[in-house]
Amino acid sequence: MSKNPFGNMGNIMRQAQAMQDQLAKVQEQAAGKVAEGSAGGGMVTVKANGAMEIVSVTIHPDVLKSGERDLLQEMIAAATNDALRKAKDLMAGEMKAITGGMKMPGLF
Repeated sequence: MSKNPFGNMGNIMRQAQAMQDQLAKVQEQAAGKVAEGSAGGGMVTVKANGAMEIVSVTIHPDVLKSGERDLLQEMIAAATNDALRKAKDLMAGEMKAITGGMKMPGLF
């Protein structure tokens, strides 16, 4: 009696599909979560969701009154990068729960 070398292939494929479904669900849920970044001591705040989309930008009125356009641009960039970094970390934490800490290509 010979064993089928592909006997476990169906089981492996089902497990892979289940993990893919779980990952898609986590990504969808995390897209609804928001991370906030700031710069200039909170003079500029940016919120990004788990889908790496900027959902809001808030600029303190005093920054606008100062007329320092270059400084404002730098603060917006810094706050945006901070928010996106935090959103990426949020997603990585969510994915780690599913993957058990395994590094998977294409994921955070």
